[in-house]
Amino acid sequence: MRSPKETALDSKILEKVNELTAPGMAGKAAPSLAAQTAQLLLGDAEIQALQEYGNTVSIKRLSYNDHGPVHMRTVALNSLVMMGLLREAGIPTSLEKEESGSFEDSLAAVILASMLHDIGMSVGRQDHELHSAYLAYPILDRILARVCAGDISKRVIIRSLAIEGISGHMGGRAIYSLEAGVILVADGCDMQKGRARIPMVLAGQPKVGDIHKYSANSIEDVRIDRGQEKPIRIEVAMSSEVGLFQVEEVLLGKIAASTAKGYIELYAQVNSGEKKRYL
Repeated sequence: MRSPKETALDSKILEKVNELTAPGMAGKAAPSLAAQTAQLLLGDAEIQALQEYGNTVSIKRLSYNDHGPVHMRTVALNSLVMMGLLREAGIPTSLEKEESGSFEDSLAAVILASMLHDIGMSVGRQDHELHSAYLAYPILDRILARVCAGDISKRVIIRSLAIEGISGHMGGRAIYSLEAGVILVADGCDMQKGRARIPMVLAGQPKVGDIHKYSANSIEDVRIDRGQEKPIRIEVAMSSEVGLFQVEEVLLGKIAASTAKGYIELYAQVNSGEKKRYL
């Protein structure tokens, strides 16, 4: 059974996808490929089970942050917001630039990768992005077979792009598409204190990785909006300076490794103090 937060995020994701692929933008009234993809992903029982068990492993076995259905939905929504901002700024996706696909195809790949990027946590933390990739492959094929209507070329392209986004979301492997770069940053932006709430409650003796919980617990808000100088502006508000660990050691590193780096402004603020600009 889905939590109220998951249900609310489902609605926001579908609303955002429909906004980005509305007839005025996409030129058609029927549900877009991206919207169909999102609906199938959000209603898929296997994906839900993988996300939930991955979260069990992350929180109960490893005492780590949320890596489950709420996190993956949050990353999907973050990705969609950034894709929309890049679109508004006239920045083409890699598929558009290479004339390999449309904006909708890019959106579909981003949604797929976002919703599947951490399912490898069901196996374990080490190399979980690679575990996610091989666990995602048959799911990608199953969903794309339904939404691509027999277009094998489109299926291969979207699947390949999604796999790049999944396998590259930790920032330790080179990525080359703008779409994968968006997922990398979107993942880093999910660091509000709610993500660390359960691990903090269950905390016993100090363990490796606790700094992630304590730093995340000080993050009050992460806002992704239209930038003043660049298409995307990310603002992080925190209650304590320990939150700077999340910004400087996690988010900043992911942005630095992202193909979207040149389109991002990054600010952080502790309490009501002066905003610190990183990018």
